[in-house]
Amino acid sequence: MEVSRIRALRGPNLWSKNTAIEAIVSCADAECSIDNLPDFEARLRARLPQTGLLRPEGHQGSVSIAHVLQIVALTMQAHAGCPVTFGRTASTIEPGVFQVVVEYSEEEVGKLAMELAQVLVRAALDDTPFDLADALKRLRDLDEDVRLGPSTGSIVNAATARNIPYRRLTQGSMVQFGWGSKQRRIQAAETDLTSAISESIAQDKDLTKMLLDAAGVPVPMGRSVTTAEEAWAAAEELGGPVVVKPRDGSQGRGVAVNIETRERVIQAFEVAEEISSEVIVERYIPGHDFRLLVVGGALVAASRRDPPQVTGDGVQTIRQLVDQVNADPLRGDGHATSLTKIRFDDIALATLKKQGFEADSVPPSGTLIFLRNNANLSTGGSATDVTDEVHPEMAARAVSAARMIGLDICGVDVVAESVLYPLEDQHGGVVEVNAAPGLRMHLNPSFGKGRAVGEAIISNMYADGDDGRIPVVAVAGTNGKTTTVRLTAHILGAAGNRVGMTNSDGVYVDNLRIDTGDCSGPRSARSVLMHPDVDAAVFETARGGILREGLAFDRCNVAIVTNIGMGDHLGLGYISTVEDLAVVKRVIVQHVHPSGTAVLNAADPIVAEMAASCPGSITYFAEDRNHPVLATHRAQGLRCVYRDGDAIVTAQQGTEETRYPLAAIPLTRNGTITFQVENAMASIAAAWALGLDTDIIRRGLATFVNDAQTAPGRFNVFDYRGATVIADYGHNPDAILALVRAVDAMPAKRRSVVISGAGDRRDEDIRMQTEILGDAFDDVLLYQDQCQRGRADGEVLALLQQGLVNASRSKHVEEIHGEFLAIDTALARLGAGDLCLILVDQVEDALDHIARRIAQA
Repeated sequence: MEVSRIRALRGPNLWSKNTAIEAIVSCADAECSIDNLPDFEARLRARLPQTGLLRPEGHQGSVSIAHVLQIVALTMQAHAGCPVTFGRTASTIEPGVFQVVVEYSEEEVGKLAMELAQVLVRAALDDTPFDLADALKRLRDLDEDVRLGPSTGSIVNAATARNIPYRRLTQGSMVQFGWGSKQRRIQAAETDLTSAISESIAQDKDLTKMLLDAAGVPVPMGRSVTTAEEAWAAAEELGGPVVVKPRDGSQGRGVAVNIETRERVIQAFEVAEEISSEVIVERYIPGHDFRLLVVGGALVAASRRDPPQVTGDGVQTIRQLVDQVNADPLRGDGHATSLTKIRFDDIALATLKKQGFEADSVPPSGTLIFLRNNANLSTGGSATDVTDEVHPEMAARAVSAARMIGLDICGVDVVAESVLYPLEDQHGGVVEVNAAPGLRMHLNPSFGKGRAVGEAIISNMYADGDDGRIPVVAVAGTNGKTTTVRLTAHILGAAGNRVGMTNSDGVYVDNLRIDTGDCSGPRSARSVLMHPDVDAAVFETARGGILREGLAFDRCNVAIVTNIGMGDHLGLGYISTVEDLAVVKRVIVQHVHPSGTAVLNAADPIVAEMAASCPGSITYFAEDRNHPVLATHRAQGLRCVYRDGDAIVTAQQGTEETRYPLAAIPLTRNGTITFQVENAMASIAAAWALGLDTDIIRRGLATFVNDAQTAPGRFNVFDYRGATVIADYGHNPDAILALVRAVDAMPAKRRSVVISGAGDRRDEDIRMQTEILGDAFDDVLLYQDQCQRGRADGEVLALLQQGLVNASRSKHVEEIHGEFLAIDTALARLGAGDLCLILVDQVEDALDHIARRIAQA
């Protein structure tokens, strides 16, 4: 068994909607069926007893080691606590080579699981030991390190329940919700509405007290000190027990409560001073510690927090009792679990000493022993939900505190005997206000019911019914993708949207190109969805990106599939037939929103069949209004777009037809360029599906310019000394056929073509291009690309020459080394009334070269 490639599919993909690890696994002949390995299954189960059925009920055929690898990687993740269920193993056209796909919840954990699964399967094959406990521990530890903590996770889960998309921006707790101009961001329990000033105020406990006192919120009296002697003097002034805490601190660090003696005050000052140069000494308020959570001006949860404590049993020491409590699986070292382990540190020892105990003391049975005076969960405290008991006036004081500090999400710490009465009635007070408050005490309290605080935060960020999404149009197919993307984006722009667009030329935001090159993959699409100035997005969605990473989005509003033909890269990535290619292109149709639309070419049987995979509605388009698929669809009262003479028509039974004259769509050159008519129909159907007004669609069609600046390499037409020069990026047999049909409709005395071939195409595809061109052009000028993409020098030219062997029209065939030299040679041979089709490779450089030659003429 050999694993040659592992990659992460980070979005909906060829296999499922789940994120997944995909591996290419090669098996030796004997490993293609475990029936050839009689002791293997027993060895496997001895090393991984949790292994389920290797042969699912009803399974026919052999089970390969690759399939076992999939089962093991999935099982190990599941038993490490990861919520994964999907796995699949598919054979490829290469004997003994399989594609293994395993779902993951965290990418790093999924990759480690695949790595450990290989080791385990190899151990079973070789009958060597495997430490399962260590492997599962590594997976659990890594999962705890990289997964979202409980606070952030609760907000993300609430967003997911409302169909709001999200993306982690860092390995930490920075998360973006929504897309484009509807995006919002959080970091733990802080949102993009949480100002730095408000957070700074909350960290300054002295300033916080002053502001709360000004707002009429009860607070304990006290002051800041900078020396131990000042601390003791402040304690004497206040009289009675005091609280000593750092002026700038969080999570209860350095806080000592209910202390009275000079020795204890000075000791507490020294601990607090290590955290903050200024220390606060304030009056101690007797009572319980309560946390009130305010979100968006409303109290949404409240908990009573109790200090970390153990109860004596007359047998065990306090240290042993603490170890026993910390053994609870609900207690961890950080914030990922619902409770934190009790700390046994200097503060704990000092707290014990005050109660007359030491770490190794054996307290009498039933004696309650406190390990700290403060009740923060981060130091081992526990929480009891009291949300339903909070008095309205106490809730109002908490809301006033949050508003005074300026926090949209605020943890208000209150000390009082009870939450059943107003603060003033029981001499209670607000002792602290927290930005980015921890939520786990409210989500999973030690006692009482959990509260939907994540939902409250999402509701404060997004109004009811708002899912944070912008309109997304995805375009796939063999030919016409880029033009359809550009035209659709232009129409959306005519409606007043700031449009983000990706295609094989670059990334554009509101008509400004922000990246160059082939940007038709998911990374470019994600960058558009992250951009705050994007109101709508149109994505060219290439097969390569889907295979490499999956889609950048979970759902789209419109999916357009232009056609499926003998296109690019057949034979690569185990995509060897047009049918295989269709399965990849179909992914965008499968992920149309249920309220969305798939726009499909009715004249292409493979595309038309994709309708069965669409969760939303279907709009068919075709040149022929009487095409059986389109006609049947229309008879069923569904949407269709077709050509009727000199116009494109949108029709749906029971509604009035709308006509878009081809003369008013410059892209189509009065309807003479058939493939541009089809591109226009697809874009019109998409705009119709998005609910755009007819007048806006007309304006967008009329103002779209298909020149070298607007749509480089997409049937750009130039005049050169009375001859017509057309530059196009067409580089597969289907594109060549469409171009031949287009130029046939254009008058010319003599026709010439300049062409090369990409080395990473199949031999038959390279030959077929010149087979088509040899019957349509008088002159054929062949040139060799700068990059041969794995081919030997002259190999591509030889294949192109083979395609011209039986040419019926071409009489002049010439080989030229260099694209620009070939262009110059072709231009020099042109006379008035001639036509030259230049199939460019280096699109922008070639267009610049042509423009210079035209300017010089």
